[in-house]
Amino acid sequence: MKTKFRIFYRLSIALMLCGSMLFTYTGCGGSEDATEESASDFMPSGLNPPNGAAYDDVFFKEYGTNPFIDTEDDHLSTFGMDVDTASYAVTRRYLRDGHLPPTEAVRVEEFVNAFDYNYAPPAQDAFAVHIEGAPSRFGEGKRLQLLRIGIQGRVIPDENRKDAMLTFVIDVSGSMDMENRLELVKRALTLLVEQLRPGDTVGIVVYGSRARTVLPHTGIEGREEILEAIHSLRPDGSTNAEEGLRLGYKLALRNARAGSINRVILCSDGVANVGETGPDAILKTIRAHVEEGITLTTIGFGMGNYNDILMEQLANKGNGSYAYVDTFNEAKRIFVENLTGTLQLIAKEAKVQVDFNPEVVSRFRLLGYENRRLDHEEFRDDDADGGEIGSGHSVTALYEIKLHEGATGQLATVFIRHEDPDTRHVSETNEEIFSTALKRAFEDASPEFQLAATVAEFAEILRESYWAQGGSLAAVQQSIKGIAPQIPNERVDELSHLISQATRFKARDSE
Repeated sequence: MKTKFRIFYRLSIALMLCGSMLFTYTGCGGSEDATEESASDFMPSGLNPPNGAAYDDVFFKEYGTNPFIDTEDDHLSTFGMDVDTASYAVTRRYLRDGHLPPTEAVRVEEFVNAFDYNYAPPAQDAFAVHIEGAPSRFGEGKRLQLLRIGIQGRVIPDENRKDAMLTFVIDVSGSMDMENRLELVKRALTLLVEQLRPGDTVGIVVYGSRARTVLPHTGIEGREEILEAIHSLRPDGSTNAEEGLRLGYKLALRNARAGSINRVILCSDGVANVGETGPDAILKTIRAHVEEGITLTTIGFGMGNYNDILMEQLANKGNGSYAYVDTFNEAKRIFVENLTGTLQLIAKEAKVQVDFNPEVVSRFRLLGYENRRLDHEEFRDDDADGGEIGSGHSVTALYEIKLHEGATGQLATVFIRHEDPDTRHVSETNEEIFSTALKRAFEDASPEFQLAATVAEFAEILRESYWAQGGSLAAVQQSIKGIAPQIPNERVDELSHLISQATRFKARDSE
């Protein structure tokens, strides 16, 4: 009987986790709310999709929602680290245009990791682990605790960044003419070039119906030539992303330099309609280049005729990260304020495994990371794909846990495994977590802990998570009002504004 129960239990989990390929078809409208950015920094699409949709031809993937797991059946939780933040920026774009995002566009971990929690960096190691917990404000009535595992990466000073050999692969197809998205690409890359220094080089490949090299790798002393090549780009043709990436990697490999950052930066709306059009097929031909140390950053632009699936999975498979630029300010955050983190890795194939103590913890649920799940045996399989972490990046994992009544002591042990990008040496560290890390009340926790919890609940409600059915945006708004004075920064103020917009749009759509 117990064996049958376990089989049924595992099957039910598998069914809950399975996702399907979906596309959204919503349309573009202007938000009535004023923002701090000028009209030139945020450009509405001007699209008029059918059937009252927000945007036409927008593709996302549904990855399911993590269930609660009884520790009697499985006491391990294993996933690849993820520092992507695109989902938060995509949602911001939807809300600013006057629409709720599609549920499948919301990835909880990307919302949580879009904020800074002021973790102290490690003195020498690659990572420092920060643990905090408290009763869950948004899981009341279930005796749930919220456990935050914050992993802070080593900070490399900007002056110590390696020289960078960058290959821009830029989509100049006809779809990039929509809402002037190619112009935003050009402004973003201009920002990046202005931050480069002697020793850095830039090459440019573009693709429409066919791919071509616009600029061979040129040292930053030729800054004017680089900027002239960027500013000369004009949209035209179909979208042969496969050929563009193939040529970009070929150029990057030809000029790769040992001891330097060798990175391809893809700027696109993610649409591919000529040649191979899926991430697996596209990367199959260039996987050898990835193994030779050419990493890939994907930067998404535009909404409407936008493929989030392709952009995210290309970055995952290309040992890089995925960001979405909806405003000029977001471009500055990626290419100016966090340039070293965007370019230089401190860890490859980084993975996390949390081993919960069944004597103390009765069940647990990981919030987000559904598309980063790993089989437990893959944690120590160094051929299994993990995540890539840049200088100063942090990763936050939130768990809802339920303790056995009256149980105290060791809650869990968190293990971190990664490969050094320079030496290729694989190392593993661990940190024990005890019930003493749990505060008596949510209000006793740090403002940063409360912020992470509130951001996660906001995302859970937007994605219509089964576990947030009883949640309300009003409670989220009340929570952020209490936190904002303690963490005075523009990002938190922006979040409060987005929550207000989402609350109003939900009320409007339910009428």
